[in-house]
Amino acid sequence: MSLLIYGAYGYTGQLVTEQAVERGLTPIVAGRNAQKVHRISTQYDLPARVFSLDMPREIRRGLEDVDVVLHCAGPFMHTSAPMLQACLDTGTHYLDITGEIEVFEAAAKRDAEAKEAGIMVCPGVGFDVVPTDCTAKYLSEQLPDATTLEIAFMGLGRVSRGTALTAVSNLGEGGMVRRNGRIVTVPPAWTTREVDFGRGPKTVVSIPWGDVSTAYHSTGIPNVTAYTYLPNNAITLLRLSRYISWLLKWEPVKRVLEALVRMQPAGPDEDEREQGVTLVWGRATNDAGDEVTARLKGPEGYTFTAQTSVAAAQHVLDGGATPGFQTPSTAFGSHFVRHFEGVEVLDESGKVEG
Repeated sequence: MSLLIYGAYGYTGQLVTEQAVERGLTPIVAGRNAQKVHRISTQYDLPARVFSLDMPREIRRGLEDVDVVLHCAGPFMHTSAPMLQACLDTGTHYLDITGEIEVFEAAAKRDAEAKEAGIMVCPGVGFDVVPTDCTAKYLSEQLPDATTLEIAFMGLGRVSRGTALTAVSNLGEGGMVRRNGRIVTVPPAWTTREVDFGRGPKTVVSIPWGDVSTAYHSTGIPNVTAYTYLPNNAITLLRLSRYISWLLKWEPVKRVLEALVRMQPAGPDEDEREQGVTLVWGRATNDAGDEVTARLKGPEGYTFTAQTSVAAAQHVLDGGATPGFQTPSTAFGSHFVRHFEGVEVLDESGKVEG
């Protein structure tokens, strides 16, 4: 079976490609920029394809003999739909590394089409959202009648240009939570709480993270809030942004911010990735007040993404695809995240679970 990595020359895409090669795979590297695609192709001695996501016929031609796509070119709110449509047309399994709620929800609506095409559609197979989704699923297995889920993460490291550009494109859009099974819009930095990731109490703030979508599909828990750790001054700025959302949505402002982002380094360097850590905390509660808590420690986020996304692709290549829309935990199980070097999952007593 064949794997195509689209966006293989981006910061994250190159890490994913390198991981695939290290695992003994020979993926086709692809993207819209011929020069960059051929540079990666030459560097890793891999087959290459060049096509734009603006041309549906080109995409279908690029995928006609491909079994699995691992889509790494964001922002996925713009790039997911054309690639997913081509996968449905060509019978190609679809994986991506998005963390965008709208992308997950749009993919979930294609469930029946995916089943009819015999393909698996599984967005979010990177750090967004494998560790948090697997934690959510684990908690639901421990407390099957849970009605409320809180999930939080903390990344000790900086973000890539691509991640920052996606954040800029979402400026002014507010926050999102799930209540009674429905996604509702709330103000930025809508709520905060204290959590202990295992290093003492930290204040975390609600954000529109992918789990607001995926955790419901994975667990059926109707009330979901996602949080992240930010310094207090950043939380204050988020709250102030409520009053200037009109300005943050203004395209000239976004273009200036995007230009500033493009001046920054592509992403964390190798030393930063080796030293980085990600922490996850989750709690599920039922109507009787019973609760279960779990914590997870893992590698730096981009390293995590390369590991989990390639492992997901390998699983599909090995015949492990379930047709239809899937989340990482419904596709690969709640224990999927525990298979990676540097990952520890702890219950509320602090005991490492096997």
